Amino acid sequence: MADDSGGSILWFLAGLGVGAVVGVLYAPKSGRETREELVQRAEEGREYVMNRARQAREQAEQFAQKSRGFYEQQKDQFKSAFEAGKEAYRDATGEGKPGATEAKS
Repeated sequence: MADDSGGSILWFLAGLGVGAVVGVLYAPKSGRETREELVQRAEEGREYVMNRARQAREQAEQFAQKSRGFYEQQKDQFKSAFEAGKEAYRDATGEGKPGATEAKS
C-alpha cells in the first residue's frame, strides 16, 4: 500500500515536469512577451480589486448611514410611545393632577 502511494506521487511529479517542458517548448509567445502580459494582467487585476474594494466601502458607508437614520427614527418612536404611555398612566391613576391624593397605606 505504501509503495503504491509513493509511486503515484513519483508519476505525478514526472508528469508535471513533462508538462512544464512541453508548455515552454510550445509557448505561443517569447518569454519577454509572456512576462509583459503577466505584468499587465496583474496590474489589471490589482485595479479591478481596488475598484471593487472602493465600491464595497461606499456601499458599506451608505448602509451605515441608512442604519443610523433607521436607528434614530426607531429611537424617536420609542421615546414618543414611552412618553405617551407615561401620560396615559398618569391620567389613569390621577397622578400629577392638582388636588389628587395618593391612596397608599
